[in-house]
Amino acid sequence: SLRKKLEDWQEYAPVPLIVAVDEEGGTVARLSSLEEFRSEPFDSPRQIYFDGGLAAIRTSESEKAQLLKRCGINVNLAPVCDVACTESALMADRSLYQPPKTTGKVIAAMVKTMQKNQVGAVLKHFPGYGSIELDTHDGKVTDQRTMSELEEYDLLPFVYGIDAGAGAVMMSHLTVISLDATHPASLSEKAIHKLRKELGFQGVIMTDDLQMGAITKNYAPEKAAVQAIQAGNDMIITGWSEDLYYAIYNAVEENEIPLDQLENSVERIIQWKMDLGLL
Repeated sequence: SLRKKLEDWQEYAPVPLIVAVDEEGGTVARLSSLEEFRSEPFDSPRQIYFDGGLAAIRTSESEKAQLLKRCGINVNLAPVCDVACTESALMADRSLYQPPKTTGKVIAAMVKTMQKNQVGAVLKHFPGYGSIELDTHDGKVTDQRTMSELEEYDLLPFVYGIDAGAGAVMMSHLTVISLDATHPASLSEKAIHKLRKELGFQGVIMTDDLQMGAITKNYAPEKAAVQAIQAGNDMIITGWSEDLYYAIYNAVEENEIPLDQLENSVERIIQWKMDLGLL
């Protein structure tokens, strides 16, 4: 049925692209920080929630989505589901800095507001950085949290976001021992199994940027890209598009990546585009 819908659409027009941006607000405001697009950047969700609660969050997310749509952007790489509880945590400013359940309720409101405005939500950074202080932009970061700690604390906002209908989840480059002691979550079949099979997420899964130090200092780019797809990611984020495209293409040709897995990923992406009203 999905394939037939796509074939019917292609008779009239090419398949529209996913156009995404990091517009969390606060320290990560790629669009609103430019005066050409907004007089001042959006505040961080942490500050907005502190000042005005859920009502202010909904208003801000609606304004944000409308700005993105005017600029031809249909996906926001947000909201941040990480639960930080110390000011020294890497995600202290970018997180809501609230307990897990409160964070989850705010995440759900953000996702629903984005959906109402037909802007795709990407829950990040699975399985959550928690109070980790080191930055995976700089190199490998290993986390000792137990599985029970993850399930009782860090995974809750993702569950709320998934239940609210988020179309995508971004995998972090954090190596969480209780999930996979060998690979970062972004390249880990075990981590993605946790998300798919135990949390029941059926949407699009993508990596964080493969040009971050946790990857580049430990993997060749082509190997990382292939391993990311093999692990179960549907999309990868990278600026090395051409070389990695051919690495993945060759891996499919050599059956290192099963064709049916690739087709399943394509179907999930197409379904996301349909849900966003692009098809």
